[in-house]
Amino acid sequence: MITPPEQPTNSFRIVLHLLGRHRIDTVLLDELRKQERNAVLKNISRKKFKALFKEKRIQLKGQSAVPSSSLAAGTTYVDILGFQDHSVKSDLAPG
Repeated sequence: MITPPEQPTNSFRIVLHLLGRHRIDTVLLDELRKQERNAVLKNISRKKFKALFKEKRIQLKGQSAVPSSSLAAGTTYVDILGFQDHSVKSDLAPG
């Protein structure tokens, strides 16, 4: 089993399971809209989504991604800096 790369602090991770080559912008926006762990990212506009790339807040393997980045078949870990996974309870959270 392959160990996933370390997730950056203060980031939201999406794991993509792809069967063929795809552009990251197309696949990632679709996956963000399907997920239920972060409402802001689920409802993000295309304009704000594009800004995440421009601000270098979307990373593949620790490197900034561009919208046209090609993703190969297999499992890819995408980290979006500055967002949290709201399904994971913090040790400091009450309850």
